[in-house]
Amino acid sequence: MSALRLPPWREHKAVVTLAILWLTLPALGGFTLVAELGPTSEWLRGRGAEALPLFIAVFAVTTGLGLLPPYAQAILGGWVFGAIEGTIGVTTGLVGGAAIGWTIGRLAAGTRVITWLDGHPKAKVIRNALVDAHPSRTLALLFLIRLPPNSPFAIANLVMSASGVRVLPLLLATALGMLPRTIALCSAAAAASSTGATDFQSLVKQQGWGWFVVGIAVLVTVLALIGRIAKRAIAKAGLDLEPARDHRD
Repeated sequence: MSALRLPPWREHKAVVTLAILWLTLPALGGFTLVAELGPTSEWLRGRGAEALPLFIAVFAVTTGLGLLPPYAQAILGGWVFGAIEGTIGVTTGLVGGAAIGWTIGRLAAGTRVITWLDGHPKAKVIRNALVDAHPSRTLALLFLIRLPPNSPFAIANLVMSASGVRVLPLLLATALGMLPRTIALCSAAAAASSTGATDFQSLVKQQGWGWFVVGIAVLVTVLALIGRIAKRAIAKAGLDLEPARDHRD
């Protein structure tokens, strides 16, 4: 079976352009936000009672438009608001961002991408599994797609909306599927912030590299475990997300 190819540029240039932007912008914005964690968190704390609603609104818009990745803003949320309130704020922002991303993807794709997908057997099988299955199975599969920590948020919004996935199951799956990693990131950031550090640089100076390395190692282990569980569950559900490859003797 030959590997799937993207729709021709001239036929679907809006979707292809969004895909390119949403593969590059979040990574650059995420590194910048983490590097500026100190000034950003200080500014946010200075907003008083408006801080959390403002955080949620900015989170939704920037993730929905593919400008910032969820992980960097989850770190900021846990750093400023703590584990519980940060998790609530991040989850709310994720749902809002998914709604914005789904809307943009649907407007950019229209019905042309669905027609293209239905013309490719492998893509059609995946689309049918997400769109035409029983609602409970669709929700379960969307949950599994959202669960891996390395699942790209903006691109997933684009692909699922362009495939015809309905918005309500997507929003519910977003909240539930991304909750484990959100809890892990917000909890780790809250623990680091509780030391009195203003950013990661001061954290290392105050606590030493040992504390920092152990914390990162624990966080990476937790996220890797979540990803492993998700990968096995996706394979067990029969939803092959890997691109097909040619096999020649």
